[in-house]
Parts: sequence; structure tokens; C-alpha cells
Amino acid sequence: MSQTEILEKLKEKRTKCIVYTRVMGYHRPVESFNVGKTGEHRERIQFVEKCSCR
Repeated sequence: MSQTEILEKLKEKRTKCIVYTRVMGYHRPVESFNVGKTGEHRERIQFVEKCSCR
């Protein structure tokens, strides 16, 4: 079964995911960004901080 078929089959069970990002000291949903800010958000580089536990 392809990924598209699986997604279509489970469409009723899916929920909308709202992504928030920190902008100018507070959190805002990405979906409320204007065109320019949306493009800027897509260009950001994500990273994973290494744990300094040991």
C-alpha cells in the first residue's frame, strides 16, 4: 500500500497540527505569518543541540 493510499484511508483520524515558533520574544503560530515571514521561516536551518550530560 502506498503512502498516499494510507493517508487517504486514515484521513478521518488525522488532526491538524499547529506549529509555533518564537518570534521577537513570544510564540506565534506559523500559519498566521504573512508571505515574507513564511518564506523566511522555510529558509531557517534547524539544528539539534548536543546533550552535555556527561
